[in-house]
Amino acid sequence: MQIMDAALADAARRSGAWLACRPGCTQCCHGAFAINALDVARLEVGINTLRATAPRKAEALVRRATEWIAEYGAEFPGDRATGTLGTSDEEQARFEEFANEAACPALDPATGLCDVYEWRPMTCRVFGPPVRMAKGDQLGCCELCFVGASEEEIAGCEMPVPIDLEERLVEETGDKRETIVAYVLSKERL
Repeated sequence: MQIMDAALADAARRSGAWLACRPGCTQCCHGAFAINALDVARLEVGINTLRATAPRKAEALVRRATEWIAEYGAEFPGDRATGTLGTSDEEQARFEEFANEAACPALDPATGLCDVYEWRPMTCRVFGPPVRMAKGDQLGCCELCFVGASEEEIAGCEMPVPIDLEERLVEETGDKRETIVAYVLSKERL
């Protein structure tokens, strides 16, 4: 995470006003996305830390996650009891359309801030600045950022993402299951 935090800070510095990401900007906080075992571990540390240091915030977070599952869980393309995403082609296709407009349960609706920001998943850490998700991919960034910027200006702000390192670390865990944020933060744990 230190590598990612340093890369984000550097990309944000180079991006300046092109980077629209600010507290309260929540566009990237909507829609379900898959998280890996490392993200699960980080979120578990976060919710446990909040339980010890900010129990009311933790309680509200767990309530939002539980309500999220109650609202969207019936359509979850995987094991609804554990929150493990399905791996069949049909389940993966259903996940592409699953809860795309739903606010993340970690998003505090009163403040527009992420209650687990320090422990947020890798996907959240790379959203905003220009990134390549695989070698040779085109640069992609949030549609709210770099409006009017040239390709050269965007490329000059690229944030390197250590995808190989993350994949290697997941491989070392031996746990290739994927889930979503709501299942980790709710009482319905993997």
